[in-house]
Amino acid sequence: MTVVCVLAVTEDEEDAVRFDALSRAEAEAELRTCCASRRWAATVAAGRPYGSAEALFAAAGKAVRDLDWPDVEEALAAHPRIGDRPRGAGRESAWSRGEQSGVGDADRAAFAEGNVAYENRFGHVFLICASGRGAAEMLAELRERLGNDPAAERHVVHGELVKITELRLRKLFA
Repeated sequence: MTVVCVLAVTEDEEDAVRFDALSRAEAEAELRTCCASRRWAATVAAGRPYGSAEALFAAAGKAVRDLDWPDVEEALAAHPRIGDRPRGAGRESAWSRGEQSGVGDADRAAFAEGNVAYENRFGHVFLICASGRGAAEMLAELRERLGNDPAAERHVVHGELVKITELRLRKLFA
């Protein structure tokens, strides 16, 4: 009697196996398209093997939540201003264009004005998870957040970075 064992491998596991097989440098480069913090990418890459995309997402989420403010600022430096047209042919630019699809030409002047006020107040780009949000909603959020004190705003920005990173990481494995 012959026993045949069939191992079913899910697409989720295949993605994780491919990611786990990358060199550390390749893994970090892929991850930095989701979040530009070098510390975050190094932490997530060093945690391999994950075995499943969900395990990777969980570790990546924890790592981005654990970032210190200088690491968040490094990630912010790679984000275009809301209302600007992200340029470039890279994955990050394409994602930004898609995420900001709710911003039309008529909204750009209001965003430009709001971005200047925000950057003068907080010293960094206004970060918001723009996916699925319209211009009016994001402008209202920008104006509301101008009233935050710097510590409260850092907390909000960190939360937005967590959302964006998760969204982009899921796109990377889609």
